[in-house]
Amino acid sequence: MALNAFDYAAPQSVDEAVSLLQQGNGKVGILAGGTDVLPQLKENRRKIDLLLDIKKLPETNVLTFDAKQGLRIGSAVSCSTIFSHPDVASRYPALVDCASLIGSIQIQNRATIGGNLCNASPAGDSPPAVIVLSGACEVVGPNGKRDIAAENFFTAPGRSALEPGEFLVAVRFPAPAAHSGAFFLRFIPRNEMDIAVANAAVSLVLNGDTMTSARVSIGAVAPTPLLVAEAGAALEGQSISDEVIEKACEAARAAARPISDMRGTIEQRVHLTGVLTKRAIKGAIERAKES
Repeated sequence: MALNAFDYAAPQSVDEAVSLLQQGNGKVGILAGGTDVLPQLKENRRKIDLLLDIKKLPETNVLTFDAKQGLRIGSAVSCSTIFSHPDVASRYPALVDCASLIGSIQIQNRATIGGNLCNASPAGDSPPAVIVLSGACEVVGPNGKRDIAAENFFTAPGRSALEPGEFLVAVRFPAPAAHSGAFFLRFIPRNEMDIAVANAAVSLVLNGDTMTSARVSIGAVAPTPLLVAEAGAALEGQSISDEVIEKACEAARAAARPISDMRGTIEQRVHLTGVLTKRAIKGAIERAKES
């Protein structure tokens, strides 16, 4: 199967990138890490006229942390850079959880969380963690800059809220609150290098044994990754107990809208949603206590 011909450009500024996107009239592929777009092109699952390499833009290639402003990860920053960064490892371990699971070690040296978000797979490994950490997608386009909350970034399988001419520059996260913790995990049929059958992430803040705030997200069990507000509400203001955790798990199972396919059935995915949510809650609690 022949690869269709396309042009390549490596803009030196955000304005130049936006201009090229507009000229491309929707037939432009963005190259951040390339681990999704290049296989799609090779297998003719996608056809473009221009491949736009954003790795040379300073705005997309920098990871910074500030105790007040929080974390900013450029959309072309590799997963290996993310999970090996000391500030990420110490303050945002849920990002380490997901970034260290995306593909093999070789792929992690190329793949990016920004690209993983924009690929918008319902089973993507990074969206639930980004969602519970209150990530904001920093987007630039012909109408300027705007932020999209991570939970609103996904609109359908393989589709995001990006408008024509826009691209993701970075993902920003607020500084973690005191006594907070977050945890991500997934279930896959093999030990590694597989697509999630179900995944879940939880972030919460503790005041003693009381969970003062909580966010729960599930993935691979609906057309898009979901922020399950009902599950978070079941935890907020409550003391830690098995009964309270089970109510949150019930809310997560109720929110799941999976399909059956070669990797799992509807019933299995609904069950796994509850199991993974429970484990993620307990993992987040332990990390909050340690912090």
